[in-house]
Amino acid sequence: MKLWIKYLIGITLGILAAIILPMENRTVSDTLSFLTELAIRFGRYTLLPTLFFGVAISVFKLRVGNHLWSVSLWIAATLVATAVVLTLLGLLSILIIQLPRIPIPTGKVTEVPSISVKELVFSLLPFSSFQSLLDGVYLLPVFVFAGLAGAGCSVDLSDSKPTISLFDSLARVSYSVMGFFVDMLAIGMIAISCYWMVDALAVFRAGMYLPLILMLLALFLLIVCVIYPLALRFLCQGTRSIRVLYASICPILVAFFSGDANLTLPVAMRHGSESLGIKRRVNSLSYPLLAIFARSGSALVTSVCFVMILRSYSSLSISLADIMWIGMSSLVLSFLLGGLPVGGTFVALTIMCTVYGRGFEAGYLLLKPAAAIIGAFAAAIDAATMMFGSYFVAFKTKTIDHYDMKHFI
Repeated sequence: MKLWIKYLIGITLGILAAIILPMENRTVSDTLSFLTELAIRFGRYTLLPTLFFGVAISVFKLRVGNHLWSVSLWIAATLVATAVVLTLLGLLSILIIQLPRIPIPTGKVTEVPSISVKELVFSLLPFSSFQSLLDGVYLLPVFVFAGLAGAGCSVDLSDSKPTISLFDSLARVSYSVMGFFVDMLAIGMIAISCYWMVDALAVFRAGMYLPLILMLLALFLLIVCVIYPLALRFLCQGTRSIRVLYASICPILVAFFSGDANLTLPVAMRHGSESLGIKRRVNSLSYPLLAIFARSGSALVTSVCFVMILRSYSSLSISLADIMWIGMSSLVLSFLLGGLPVGGTFVALTIMCTVYGRGFEAGYLLLKPAAAIIGAFAAAIDAATMMFGSYFVAFKTKTIDHYDMKHFI
């Protein structure tokens, strides 16, 4: 059975459970919360060792073959291009389409989350490099440590041969173990999707967020089914975009219902390697980097939601200066969400409201009840960006072996 079918069955069972089970019962809700947390921990369990050994081997092989800079530049170009295009798309869409206003909430401003750039920088250079292997949330420190280890091994090939053999073996073993956990996560998706659906049902009953949800759904379908496939077909002559779209089903499902970039990453890496045929030296490098930095979906959703907040509070037109500020803020914040694999979109929205000021400091409360659904669309677009972007990088660097779609996992 195909992996995406297993996940779809698990998600369907979870949605049915959310409708049938008495979630108002404290025991049932506590059990669901426990099982959801357990499933997320299970899905992330093998990510760090797979990432560390995989990145180390990738950097070593690319540096020895003099391809590290070319691969890195293609990844960087993909990051910037997708973020800019999707931010502009989000702004253009919400400025053209006038959505109904959302009633102003009566709640007070709670503790405002923030993103400390200083802490993000310091976390890249902890007092001991081994500390980077202890944090399963922010993946960039372990990525940097692994990259330095791989680059160091390429300096003297004879001395590093035993280390590379060990790392290569551990990378293969870690990937195999990760494959087992990815397969079993289909069962965990029952709890994850059930937990998501419980929150979503309350939002659907309220009704006030339905226009915004429909707009985000339309943008998601436009990006995943039209923009990305057409861009890939134009930029990668001879490729079949349907292959990438088919391989993206499972990662997009996981991202949508979990909203977790780190949980989606192992699933995406398996499909990149075993479905799309991306070679290991690029697969282990592009997917983590795109998972950390390619938060173009978050940039799009943040810009759309912030304009929605402004229009709900005021009937005045939005100035060109404000439009440029919204676009730049959404774009910059999207690159700083690597330390927030879950809920980063709403945190970015909260920061924008606080920085913008002018009486809009509490504006984020307007969309707080729908934060899970808003984050779901952002995470799903981010997952699609990771899948299409990694394929694009592999195609341009000629590190891909095409498999027939019937052999996809």
